[in-house]
Amino acid sequence: MNPGSLAPLLLSLLSGTPAAQPAASAPPAATAPSTVPGIAALPGQPNLLASGVPAIPPELRKRVLQYLETRSGNLMDVSPDGKQVLISTRFADTNQLHVVEQPLGARYQLTFTPEPINSAQFHPGDARTLFFMQDVGGGEFYQVFRLDRRTGRSELLTDGKSRHEQLEVSDDGKWLAYGGTGRNGKDTDVYVAPTDNPQQARRVTEAEGSWYPGHFSRDGSKLLVTQFRAADDADLHVVDLKTSQLRQLTPKEGKGSINGAVLTPDGKSAYVVTDRYGDFAELYKLDLDKAPYTAAPPSLTKSIRWNVEAIALSPDGKTLAVETNEDGYSRLYLMDTKSGALSPVEVPRGVVGGITFARGRSDVLAYAVSTSRAPMDVYLLDLRTKKSTRWTRSEVGGLDTESFVEPELIHYASTDGVKVPAFLYLPRKAQGKVPVVIVFHGGPEGQSRPYLSTFTQFLAVELGMAVVVPNVRGSEGYGKAYRAMDDGVKREQSLADIGATLDAIAARPELDASRVAVYGGSYGGYMVLATAAFFPERIKAAVDVVGISSLATFLQNTQAYRRDLRRAEYGDERKPEVRAVQERISPLNAVDRIKAALFVQQGANDPRVPQSEAEQIVKAVRARGADVWYLLALDEGHGFGKKANRDTITMATFLFLEKHLAAPASTSGGSGK
Repeated sequence: MNPGSLAPLLLSLLSGTPAAQPAASAPPAATAPSTVPGIAALPGQPNLLASGVPAIPPELRKRVLQYLETRSGNLMDVSPDGKQVLISTRFADTNQLHVVEQPLGARYQLTFTPEPINSAQFHPGDARTLFFMQDVGGGEFYQVFRLDRRTGRSELLTDGKSRHEQLEVSDDGKWLAYGGTGRNGKDTDVYVAPTDNPQQARRVTEAEGSWYPGHFSRDGSKLLVTQFRAADDADLHVVDLKTSQLRQLTPKEGKGSINGAVLTPDGKSAYVVTDRYGDFAELYKLDLDKAPYTAAPPSLTKSIRWNVEAIALSPDGKTLAVETNEDGYSRLYLMDTKSGALSPVEVPRGVVGGITFARGRSDVLAYAVSTSRAPMDVYLLDLRTKKSTRWTRSEVGGLDTESFVEPELIHYASTDGVKVPAFLYLPRKAQGKVPVVIVFHGGPEGQSRPYLSTFTQFLAVELGMAVVVPNVRGSEGYGKAYRAMDDGVKREQSLADIGATLDAIAARPELDASRVAVYGGSYGGYMVLATAAFFPERIKAAVDVVGISSLATFLQNTQAYRRDLRRAEYGDERKPEVRAVQERISPLNAVDRIKAALFVQQGANDPRVPQSEAEQIVKAVRARGADVWYLLALDEGHGFGKKANRDTITMATFLFLEKHLAAPASTSGGSGK
């Protein structure tokens, strides 16, 4: 299962082992895995390096253990006959593929690899064959594999070194499609390959930028392709696979998102989800012969003033499943494609994590859902009875989930007329004012939603801390105008939402504004560092997970295939007027203002936010004499996918937060602006 020669190279770089040299040459100096002085491997965990992090007390480890044993059943696919469900779940160290053959039946494990697998599909003509994607060490250079369930063996189908994503299989099982950077390492082209000879892949797009495959037509003659420039700027095309002719379906003027697209069974029309014609992503039906449209087609979901997030079309084309995001909560509808009537489907109140019809059954819809008290699990909906049957029941470490906290959806005012939505988790048995942890999401065009987070539940249930999870301006889910409010140089104004969140905490009598910590990953890590740098008097502790410390150096050092995509969001650092704003709001340039205790966590193979972002802030803050905890995982990337690493990092985070927030509030307070 080792995809090509990337892993040996990676191990060489991380271990510091010098390459072989002729005998007459002097041996080269070993490459250190970190530039932070004094960093060393943790006992028994050679891939996890630490600096300044104390040992985990046994009593804390015991309290956390059950929370770390939570699983989830992530929907990958359902077999064409609707009798098998393919999921990704973890029984050992990483998520692996499992098949379930009856409601609440055994999860039969299919893959046994050290790296996680979170994308897979059945071969439509043979459920004993699977296609999946997997990377090495969190580097996100995903490869495509084929698994033969009869032998248990997997075969590498791509080059083993380029980045691949968005795997699609045609309904007739004859074709594979995926995006790949093989041409130049920077641009993502669309490749199509016959499933019986995948090595004969050919490019059907060859252009600058990022192009991704979508839905095949029923007869395999057409393929939808998305040209992605940014979250708010994408175009939909259709490729004739016989002639390689590419035709744009969305207007050449203006811009908008593409949140989903599927061809009708006759291949003459496409259902498309886009926010091009309004503030929210809505559903439209485009006639391919009339495209590109010069005027807005009629919306099929105009009655729903929220984003349509996902769609799935039944094989007979008569029913369209529509999943929406309504103030953070998912809702599921069935649309009669003839009349356009929408009928709601009763699902647990939470977040839907995937919808798909069985390719050979128009009466079976699979979906996955998580709530604030339950992990992601798979259900099958019978369209004849409109009843759902639960197919997986994932464990929560044996914990009583009735003790878990349900969030309160709150809104509070910020500058520029902005109302910030947030989820507030309050400890049930609080006595007096409780400390608060603010959790910022990544993206920046991400969204915090009410799915189960055992991290949040441990803080609230076991440590007695409130958790505030805001969706500051720039977040997805509240319309494209809200999402665009932090683009480019507007990011400076968006930092006011940090102050608004702190003000909202101070305004609530049950919350202790003198004991506040911030936590976040990726862009959320930037928000953590920005809070520490620009609101230094108002927080006690900050946990930065794979976060950006300097917007300018981040854009210079992120992987080449991502750079232009991120410039569309953060602004082009090559422009002096943009660079000036980026430098002004970069925490690295304001380290002299940071007073909060700092804990930085990083994956060495992160292609998005490179290790240098973490280490430059660690060294800069330490240069002022401040104490900083630092953890570096050598076999991880943009986050922590391996259980052993994740467990240690999570326990260390709880130790850090308890240390800095558990003490009683001082009489002088720390909530001044």
